[in-house]
Amino acid sequence: MNKDTVKGSIDDAAGRAKRQIGEWTGDTQTQAEGAGQQIKGKAEKAVGHVKDAVNDMQNNANHETREEKREEQYEHTHSRP
Repeated sequence: MNKDTVKGSIDDAAGRAKRQIGEWTGDTQTQAEGAGQQIKGKAEKAVGHVKDAVNDMQNNANHETREEKREEQYEHTHSRP
């Protein structure tokens, strides 16, 4: 989990609370602000998830490259002339 995901979760929860308070008090401005903050939080979480996915793909590609190099080195050192 990265900082975008964490920040998004916080904004989403705060927005949800603000929107709910606006509903309870009949304050449409607070409702709208809360809904906007929720949308912002959901977008931040989505960005965080995309960054995590890209990071995972890079890590997997790096791991596969290291494994291929090890296999090549093993084959080279254990091959007979």
